[in-house]
Amino acid sequence: MKQYLFSYGTLQPDIAPKEIAGAVRSLRRIGRGRVHGRLYDLGEYPGAILSSTGPVILGQVFEVPDDPEILRQLDEYEGFDPAHPEGSLFVRRKYPVTLRGGKKIKCWVYTYNRHPGSAPGLPTGDFAKTRSLKTR
Repeated sequence: MKQYLFSYGTLQPDIAPKEIAGAVRSLRRIGRGRVHGRLYDLGEYPGAILSSTGPVILGQVFEVPDDPEILRQLDEYEGFDPAHPEGSLFVRRKYPVTLRGGKKIKCWVYTYNRHPGSAPGLPTGDFAKTRSLKTR
């Protein structure tokens, strides 16, 4: 069965850091997607807290190769321990993502597993766009 990943942050090919770039390159891009929730700027990366009524968070949908090592690498990068999700920085869970055109697809999404505190929100819901504006 195919597995999909919704990436709204540093798990996108253009902005993936060196330590995860190899795993990210193995993902097959499906297209743009969106979920609802709040996106926070946590410094080097964003954190999403999903909700059915929040603003839109934009990102990319990828097909994950049929290789458990890829998800293991992504989990490690995101600070997710499947054996102890309560202590993880991010939690990987299945969530419906809306693709361009309106089709919904269940994807893995890494959601922030802490209170955002004073972290600023990203009102555009688009970390990649915000990051490219910062680096100009």
